[in-house]
Amino acid sequence: MATAIFFASSTGNSEEIANKIASKLGDIEVFDLAGTKIDKINEYDKLILGGSTWGDGELNDDWEDAWGDFCKLDLSGKTIALFGLGDQESYSDEFCSAMGIIYEQIKSNNAKIIGFTSTDGYYHDGSKAQIENNFVGLVLDEDNQSDLTDERIENWVNDIKSEIL
Repeated sequence: MATAIFFASSTGNSEEIANKIASKLGDIEVFDLAGTKIDKINEYDKLILGGSTWGDGELNDDWEDAWGDFCKLDLSGKTIALFGLGDQESYSDEFCSAMGIIYEQIKSNNAKIIGFTSTDGYYHDGSKAQIENNFVGLVLDEDNQSDLTDERIENWVNDIKSEIL
């Protein structure tokens, strides 16, 4: 059962995070949605999907461009973990909400979703990626808490490793 990471990155931060996660998991394949057709996802049973939130809780441009085709994919039987980047100070009301949009789509498509993380240590007012006291995946704030990124990745990868590889 093959594993891959698919990400969208407007500034390079999501790409850097995707590569860090891949390295921690043993250099699994990493695909940038800007240059990859979304149906490539069909070739993998286990996925890590990620990207950043833009504007008022929106998908970034590359996710937006792929969204219609992504919504048509059959994700049933796949195990999926999510990571998202956001700015909890400037966009406190929609912190990492793009990850929540992706989560809702894969949940409705019967995928097994793993990798929820605690909201402890984050300072935001709202997020579509939050269910009670948990985020639906790994949440990172490179603008305000970049000093916590490596530790958060390490902990998350350790939590999902047995189910994602």
